[in-house]
Amino acid sequence: MTRIDAKFAALKADGKKAFVAYIMAGDPDYATSMEVLKGLPAAGVDVIELGIPFTDPMADGPTIQLAGQRALEAGQTLQKTLDMAAEFRKSDDTTPIVMMGYYNPIYNRGVARFLADAQAAGVDGLIVVDLPPEEDDELCIPAQKAGLNFIRLATPTTDDKRLPKVLTNTSGFVYYVSITGITGAAEAQAGDVAPEVTRIKAKTDLPVIVGFGIKTPDAAEAIASVADGAVVGSAIVERISKGDSPAEVLAFVKGLADGAHRA
Repeated sequence: MTRIDAKFAALKADGKKAFVAYIMAGDPDYATSMEVLKGLPAAGVDVIELGIPFTDPMADGPTIQLAGQRALEAGQTLQKTLDMAAEFRKSDDTTPIVMMGYYNPIYNRGVARFLADAQAAGVDGLIVVDLPPEEDDELCIPAQKAGLNFIRLATPTTDDKRLPKVLTNTSGFVYYVSITGITGAAEAQAGDVAPEVTRIKAKTDLPVIVGFGIKTPDAAEAIASVADGAVVGSAIVERISKGDSPAEVLAFVKGLADGAHRA
């Protein structure tokens, strides 16, 4: 059982929904990002998504794109992102970390080496947005064999014919993208999300967590009430981009987490 599996089992036993927070590793710099990362569990975050900065983030909107650029300009690398996870693990051995990004940096490092390093750093799962199920032999299956969950995205355009393929080899949880398009582009609506979550849960026993377009505590509560939890990324990254201190960012995160946990 991975830390992700254990976390969702504990939440289910307590009748609670999950709050998942995304930050870009190294944004705006390593030290600030590390301070925010270490503070997320105390702010109520159940699962951390740690973004791997990449030069061509095709699925991300301007907020995440700019965060990646800031991180890269500040010298963030895949190795430094792994270092952040390892540093985090020195004081927290329970909160799951999911590394989220694109395949190119992993491919350049070498899959076997990356998986060994990720496992050693205390990473629990991967979301690699540009590897479809047809490429499972490339990274997904090796990751599962290495003890890492491989989390897949489902979207409003994932129809009933495509859904079983998407769910094959997925583990940890299913990330449902509540809106079509790029991150940070629109607001999620619980009324639109609820039937989609029901449709996905009819095909899998995995938790279904909903992200994209969640910007306020009330929105986090509304979305979590119709799913197994909510993910917030762009709204948090936006605070960092505006120069909020780590304490201010974490206070904002706590409000979002409290919202999701009210559901």
